[in-house]
Amino acid sequence: MSAKDIDIIINQPKKAIIKLAVPLFICNLVILLNSFIDSVWIANYSYDAIAAIGFVSPLLVVLSGIANGLGAGSNSCISRYIGAKDYENAENAAVHSMIVSFVISVISTVFLFITLKSFLLLIGAGEVIEDALNYGYIIILASCTIFIPAMMSAIFRAEYAIKRATYPLIFSTVINMILDPIFIFILNWGVMGAALATVVSSTIALILMVYWMFIRKDNFLKVEMKTYKRNLGIYKDIFIVGIPTSVEQFVIFVSAVLMNYWLEILSGAIAVAAYTSSWRLISVGFSPLVAIGGAVLTVAGAAYGGRNLNNFKTTLNYGLKLELISSIIIWACLFIFAGPISTLFAPANSALSIKIISSLKILSFFMIFLPFTVITCNIFRSMGKGIISLILTIFNSAFCATFFTWLFGFGFKLGETGIFIGFTFGMSFGSIILYLFLTYYVKRHEKYFKY
Repeated sequence: MSAKDIDIIINQPKKAIIKLAVPLFICNLVILLNSFIDSVWIANYSYDAIAAIGFVSPLLVVLSGIANGLGAGSNSCISRYIGAKDYENAENAAVHSMIVSFVISVISTVFLFITLKSFLLLIGAGEVIEDALNYGYIIILASCTIFIPAMMSAIFRAEYAIKRATYPLIFSTVINMILDPIFIFILNWGVMGAALATVVSSTIALILMVYWMFIRKDNFLKVEMKTYKRNLGIYKDIFIVGIPTSVEQFVIFVSAVLMNYWLEILSGAIAVAAYTSSWRLISVGFSPLVAIGGAVLTVAGAAYGGRNLNNFKTTLNYGLKLELISSIIIWACLFIFAGPISTLFAPANSALSIKIISSLKILSFFMIFLPFTVITCNIFRSMGKGIISLILTIFNSAFCATFFTWLFGFGFKLGETGIFIGFTFGMSFGSIILYLFLTYYVKRHEKYFKY
């Protein structure tokens, strides 16, 4: 990567956001597509197989959340050094990041390998324990293929090497889609085949990234141990954003579990199925917003590190503009085409299809306001304020969404519909509050940029 690429991040924030966001969006979309296809292959193999993987999936969500959270911490830290044109510390931070990802992957592997069986039995996987263990042990033993690529991708994004940050992940996902039916059906390896397909494809991505970063060595930042100078401040910077970002994913996960519980009480399994199906469709709509948010994190971090208030505000406002345009288009598509897309999960005009249409039309509305949350959290991460981002996420997901969901569903006795209305209202209301706090915070801290 050249100095020209770094110049784009530092001096051309609008161009940088677009060039970072588009590949990230494609990457996220391909990964989502893979998860859909994965589910289809496993479901067609056996119900026990999909149940077994379902019991292990929460662990994978946690691992991915930790990996991506630490990656966000690394991205923020390195971007700020690049913005300040302190390339020596940027390289040192990259080495620190790789050490963190390696150590965490080792600790996670050992801990989960020892506790996996007890955990699975605790959450009720006794009937499919053999399949669950066959799948889980393989994934856990290769957890380095989750942590290290996530961290290396974050480092590449921070230095604007966006193709190297995304292409291996896209390629890996495509390989996984090809290997799944071969390993699961043709070789008849079942759930072990699904796990091995994931590990083999992830290893390919890891090898590509290792080649670019440590063998070819033509990146702007040289990630070499000889540049390593232990700096506890850098480790603190990575963790102060990385840990809260990881916890944010857990908070959102708990909120979703609570939604399922309340819907089960009020309307039974069919309401839970409708919510789960609707949420999967809405999750696809998250892809461009997550991609733009990731781009904003990198570009705003560089502006903050360089104390460039104009570029910082440009990044914030332009990122929000792109997110709002995207979210309105996504909401319109989900609302208008709720009927046809509901048939992906249930026969047309069936009881489940009707409930999916109803829940999707209500839940999709909060997509219009979601950009305020995404931009707010990523701007605070870009400044190294991970704790603030976490507090705001707890306020939005654990307080606003939960309170208004209960209020409309149980307090106003609107039942299942009230649950959906309350969740949508709470998330929308919380998003506006978060953004108002961000604008207040930035205004109060403009003096930082003047020194």
